[in-house]
Amino acid sequence: MTLIDTAGKMLPPRYAARLTPVFEVLTATDETGAASRMAMIAFAIRVVSAAIAFVSQIILARLMGEFEYGVFVFVWVIAIILGNLSCLGFHTAVIRFLPQYRTAGADEAIMGLAATARIFSMLSATLIAATGIAALYFLGDRIESHYVQPLFVGAFVLPMIALGDVLDGTARANGWPVYALSPTYIVRPLLILAFVAGAIGLGRMADANTAILAALAAAYLTTVIQFVVVTGKLRNRFPARRVEIHFRTWLLVAFPIFLIEGFYFMLTNADVIIVGLYLPPEKVAVYFAAAKTMALVHFVYFAVKAAAAQRFSGLVSGDDPIALAAFARQTVQWTFWPSLLVGGLVIMAGPFLLSLFGPAFQDGHMIMVVLFAGIIAKAMIGPGEVLLTMAGEHKICAAIYATALAANLALNVILIPAWGLIGAATATAAAMVIEACLLHVIVRQRLGIVMFIASRPPAGARHSASEAS
Repeated sequence: MTLIDTAGKMLPPRYAARLTPVFEVLTATDETGAASRMAMIAFAIRVVSAAIAFVSQIILARLMGEFEYGVFVFVWVIAIILGNLSCLGFHTAVIRFLPQYRTAGADEAIMGLAATARIFSMLSATLIAATGIAALYFLGDRIESHYVQPLFVGAFVLPMIALGDVLDGTARANGWPVYALSPTYIVRPLLILAFVAGAIGLGRMADANTAILAALAAAYLTTVIQFVVVTGKLRNRFPARRVEIHFRTWLLVAFPIFLIEGFYFMLTNADVIIVGLYLPPEKVAVYFAAAKTMALVHFVYFAVKAAAAQRFSGLVSGDDPIALAAFARQTVQWTFWPSLLVGGLVIMAGPFLLSLFGPAFQDGHMIMVVLFAGIIAKAMIGPGEVLLTMAGEHKICAAIYATALAANLALNVILIPAWGLIGAATATAAAMVIEACLLHVIVRQRLGIVMFIASRPPAGARHSASEAS
């Protein structure tokens, strides 16, 4: 039996020797149960975090006003994007390698992987931050004055965001979803809100500078505590006396992940940045509030992805293409109808939800309607990219995201000057439609499966669908 790692490379012989007998006696039941529990906990945390994020953004908008709030969210979104991209895929590569090394008893490689991912990500983030600070120094006179100081402070957040993402991946790989997700999605937003309120109470102005300083403090405090906790748990679980580094193998896996996740991350966040480049901060605030409100609908998609990924993996590795096709169509049903229902309710409540941010934010209702069209277009195809990924079609996924991102950027540049915020929403929705169409075509061509809400299952597929679920 030959064992290979996720890069397609042979595992070191001493690890393969230890892994083979263990691998042959592993039961799928235990892994499935653990994965299901982790998925349920992760989804619960994300639901709670969505509520916290929504309420905290309303409070911040109320405290700061649309102009200062727009400056803050523009800078904060840039920091989140650059911090995440700084990892260069290592935060997900940890999830790919660590379980394999754990099964093989390779504690030295686990500790080496954890240390390498942290150091690499922080160095990369520091380099990007230093480049940004240098650009502010030399080009500061060409940047709107209200952005300069928040951008300068925001640059110092990047290493902590990158380290937090790596710690997130490390905790997920060990089956610690609470330690993985709660620091970033629950603790940090609550601390930002508390620090802003505290600073205002002490006499500071309720402006973007105060908010970004609060975000800086919250990011450092949250990440340092997470680092101490996760590192302690790692050392207790894997008591290695030395570390073992396989940097080239890890990088070969991390970089394709970076391309796929980087394109997707930019695709879902680039519109806010482009709006900030073309329009004043108060417009950024309105657009961000509308997009944040519509993000509530995305949780249907997130839930289906979390539930379907493992089942897709098992069906792809099997020899029952009818069951795979039937389950794929079923995930489309799970995605589309709840998304349509939740989205319709959010749209109906849109004016009220936006009014919570402030009177000026109600102008974002039409933005919500346009974004909803794009969300529904994606829901009509379901989690097609998950199926492609589990089928080993990583490169085509990256190409699809890259194409959708390029279309998003180009359409934003064209439509924002002409139509303003509606142009930004139209560009984003159009990119979603392009992504959905490409997924539909590629899944059909590569796998022979029709993922579309209106498709009819072939004869015999209904029985297989019930078995697959």
